[in-house]
Amino acid sequence: MTTQPDHPNSSDRPQGPAQPGPYGADAVPTCYRHPDRETYVRCQRCDRSICPDCMRVASVGHQCVECVREGSKTIRAAEAPFGGRPVTTPVVTWTLMAINVLAYLGEVVNAPLVLNRFQMSADYVAAGEWWRLFTGAFLHAPPPSYWHILFNMWALFVIGPQLERMLGSLRFAGVYLLSALGGSVAVYLFGWASVGASGAIYGLFGAMFVVARRLGYDVRGVLWLIGINVVLTFVIPGISWQGHLGGLVTGTLVTALFAYAPGKNRKAFQLATALAVLAVCVAIVVFMTPLGG
Repeated sequence: MTTQPDHPNSSDRPQGPAQPGPYGADAVPTCYRHPDRETYVRCQRCDRSICPDCMRVASVGHQCVECVREGSKTIRAAEAPFGGRPVTTPVVTWTLMAINVLAYLGEVVNAPLVLNRFQMSADYVAAGEWWRLFTGAFLHAPPPSYWHILFNMWALFVIGPQLERMLGSLRFAGVYLLSALGGSVAVYLFGWASVGASGAIYGLFGAMFVVARRLGYDVRGVLWLIGINVVLTFVIPGISWQGHLGGLVTGTLVTALFAYAPGKNRKAFQLATALAVLAVCVAIVVFMTPLGG
């Protein structure tokens, strides 16, 4: 008498690895990438069977690695509002603050040495010490004066992180450094010597105005901030109005070029215009050097 096995998985059934293929009544679904692995999970996009090693968690269910890779090509990378990578930690702001503080500590140790070597001075720049156009923007009134560096670092601490997140780290660094340079160039043309990050800080004030205007925010508070500081520039004795206004104009101009850059080739336009501003600043110093010497 012939008998049938009690269970389809009994030892009388032919053994061997399951094979991929069309699902029949008795077919065991296997992973499309690993045919020796039995699985009952399917990709939500292509409906292929996938094993745990090939599963990727999706918003609904799971997807295979190929569908995830293909879908990622259509996802636009996140950007800051005016280009560049999104900023979570304002590294440039903290770095600039650290450089300013370290420079001030150098003044605490030996102010005459630091100032004689790095202070912005038209005479020394005309003699070929071009680095003073930048280094002077990281120095401040030496001890026992503390208010100069405290005000500038407080302003950088308050507005720097937000501006860096809006502009992106590289563009924010560009605005800061070009504003510092613009302030030094103005001192070179209309003044004699100066120290302080105020030119760069005033450039950030101008950047705040441009960003707020571009994004449709109320700019009255920013205008009041700029107006009060400009008045203080001319009221308080000993302040370099050349550095303040030079930084303000430069920062406003550079940020406007960044914020209103055309959508097509925006990054190239922003880089080109920043380099153009740098070139203009350098050209001014070069052509005016005989007058300053």
